[in-house]
Amino acid sequence: MNGQHRDGCDALSISAREVFGELPVEPICVRVSVAVKLTGISRSTLYELIGDGELEVAKVGRSTFIRYDSLKRLFERQ
Repeated sequence: MNGQHRDGCDALSISAREVFGELPVEPICVRVSVAVKLTGISRSTLYELIGDGELEVAKVGRSTFIRYDSLKRLFERQ
């Protein structure tokens, strides 16, 4: 079967799925541009919240990623 199973997935994908199970639907982090679209909060306000420590971020190179759980907590507090 050329390394593929009946459902069209190769053996590596199936074994990874068996090991890790279903992946979570929620992202771990989102880029600032995505957070703007999700929340309606302006880019500059998001950076103010980051500066004030209201949002947790991770920097990867020049990119800023906002932790999704901290974004959700922001709205739970309101």
